[in-house]
Amino acid sequence: MKILLDTHVLIWAVEKPEELGKNSKSLIEDGENEIFISPISTLEIAQLISSGRIEINQTLNSWIKKALRNLKAETVTFTHETAETAYRMQEPFHKDPADRILVATAVLENLTLMTADERILNYKHASTVNARK
Repeated sequence: MKILLDTHVLIWAVEKPEELGKNSKSLIEDGENEIFISPISTLEIAQLISSGRIEINQTLNSWIKKALRNLKAETVTFTHETAETAYRMQEPFHKDPADRILVATAVLENLTLMTADERILNYKHASTVNARK
């Protein structure tokens, strides 16, 4: 399976793995699966740090590099097509631009998006897995 981690799932996988459900943790740790992280998640984490909502004990660049290495993850590209697709998705859908980009990325790249966001999990036009399970 090719899995794209939603931003909160990325944070959980690195900082709070106990937040992940047993199945999700197993999927991330299974070497047969390919794990992907979007630069949009880096943007969201930078915003969370800037607003004081989370803290990390190193630079964000170092944190991301460590996350990519430890999760054996790859960076998925953010393209102009992804940006356009984010606002061509069937409505009603998420208002958050970052979530739209993550879903559009999953659709275009044929990835399964691991998330705990109910709005995304209920969106039938993308492959998802519930991070809490």
